[in-house]
Parts: sequence; structure tokens; C-alpha cells
Amino acid sequence: MAAFPFPPAWRPLAVLCQIALVAVCGVPQAAAQYPDRPVRIVTPFPVGSGVDVNLRMVTERLSRAWGKPVLVENKPGAAGFIAIEAARRAPADGYTLLQLDSAQMAAQPYLFSKLPYDLKRDFTPVTTLFRNYFFLAVPADSRYRSVGDLIADAKAAPGNINYGSWFVGSPGHLGGAMLDQAAGTSMTHIAYKEMSQLYTAVASSQVPWAFGTIGSMNALYKGGKLRLLAAAAPSRVQGFESVPTMGEAGGPQGFELSAWVGILAPRGVPDAIAARIRHDIATALQDPELRERYMQLAYEPLAMTPEQFQAQLDADSRRYGQIIKRLNISLD
Repeated sequence: MAAFPFPPAWRPLAVLCQIALVAVCGVPQAAAQYPDRPVRIVTPFPVGSGVDVNLRMVTERLSRAWGKPVLVENKPGAAGFIAIEAARRAPADGYTLLQLDSAQMAAQPYLFSKLPYDLKRDFTPVTTLFRNYFFLAVPADSRYRSVGDLIADAKAAPGNINYGSWFVGSPGHLGGAMLDQAAGTSMTHIAYKEMSQLYTAVASSQVPWAFGTIGSMNALYKGGKLRLLAAAAPSRVQGFESVPTMGEAGGPQGFELSAWVGILAPRGVPDAIAARIRHDIATALQDPELRERYMQLAYEPLAMTPEQFQAQLDADSRRYGQIIKRLNISLD
């Protein structure tokens, strides 16, 4: 038998088919061997923030499952651009991943007229880690006993009641604007440089209130420096059942403010490797110890498929886009 059993005219096509077959067969093999060296996950969140703590709980379990270190690389600052650029320039081999929250992904295209990256062009959605709802926090000794008290005060003194957030265009800022609109008030936004500075300012009564997550406010909350007036959730949050919803606390009925965090990979990562990462993260999120810790921080484990990830991102983009356009916010 001839070594190459194709007519001469077909041989170029046959070679291409063989190359394609090798490439396709090689991907599952690469996934089976993945990872054979350390994996890094780049995050724009600072060490000790709620999102960083969450990520480290997951990476600890991935490291055990993979038998390789999974390293968290914190690159805060510049609206997340430093972290995003570091991941964007990395090889699309699954050894560099990126953690972003929903606001960074959904709001930034509206906050900046031109971004140095394009999420759909430069990244592949892999999966999500968690969803969490925001709480309205006030100083422990605040005169406000309910959201209704706060709204009544804000209506009586338009423009004189402030609220804080960790930067212009953050979920805390946009959520405050949403509450302002829903309640028919006119409160003033104060932007701080970082989360820790913001919640310290609330605890010391420098600013009357702010939206925040348990993960980011936990030390001050557990230390008795902050009090939670309401959860911006459809029902009381597991583990925090003593905190009423916004409607129950005298705020707008049905008011919600939530965020979710996703893992992305540079565009071009092999599908089989992305599927392996997604599967192993979903497995980590089923760990009973992790789920107990999540409940303590008011996190809801959330492992979306890429299709669900993109659909949720599209819905959030429409919602944030409407708010940002109405407020005429620009960070350029």
C-alpha cells in the first residue's frame, strides 16, 4: 500500500484534514494534562477586599484539586485597567485568568468613551463565582433607625444628605442614584478613593450612609462600628435574616442592588481547558466549608455557563447604561 493513499490532486486537502484532526485531538489531551504548572488569576481588587477573600477561598480548593499552585495576583488601580491589560496580553493557554465584577464589565463601556480593551474581542467568559446583594449601612450610632427615616430626612433637606461610594460609577454610586430616583429624593454623592476609606468614613459619621457588601464591610460590621438598615434584595439574605429588605425598612418596594463576579480567559483559550476550569470551579463551589463561609459573608455561590454569563452581562449592561446616561457620568 502506498504511504499516501490519495490521488495527487487531493493531497493538499488531505494534509489540511490531517492537521485539523491532530489539532482537534490535541485539545482534550492538553485539557487532561492541564495544569502542569502554576496558574495565576489576575484581579483588580486589593488584598483583603471581599472579592479578593472570595477568590482565595476558591483558589485554595483549585490548588488542592490540581496539585499545582493557583496564585492570586492583585493589580488594583486605574479603574481595573492594569489588571485587565496584564491578562489581555497573556497567552491564551489557561494559565492566566482574570477576575472582574459585573459593574466593571457592564458599566465601564458607558463610563469611558474609549476603552483600551474590548471584552468580547479580547476575552472569553469562563464561569462565575458568586452573586451578592448590597446592604445599606449607617454608623452604629446613627439617628436613622430605618430606611424610611433616611428618606424622610432627605426629602426634608434636598441636597443636604450625602452618601458615599468607593469611586464614581461604582455599584455603590449607581445604586445610590437608583435609590434616589426610586425614593424621589435628591441626595449628594461623595466619592472616596477606596473601599476601606469609604467604610471607615461611614463608621466615623463623616458620611451618613453607603451601600456595601458584607465581604467589604465585615471587620467594621462585626466590630460594631456599622449598622445595617436594609438588604437591597428580593427577600431577607440567608445568614442575615434580622436585616429587613428595603421595602420592609420603609424604602422603595422591590428595590434591589446586586453584583456578581466572573472569571474570564484571554480570547482563544482552548474550549476543553475552559471547560475543565469551569467544571473544577463549580466543584469547588459545592464544598460545604466554602458554602458555610460564603453564607457568613452573604455570598451566593453561582456557577454560570458561558451562555448564561453573557446573557446576564448583556442584561446588566442595558440597566447600567440607562442609569449612566441619565446621570450623564463620564470618567474620561
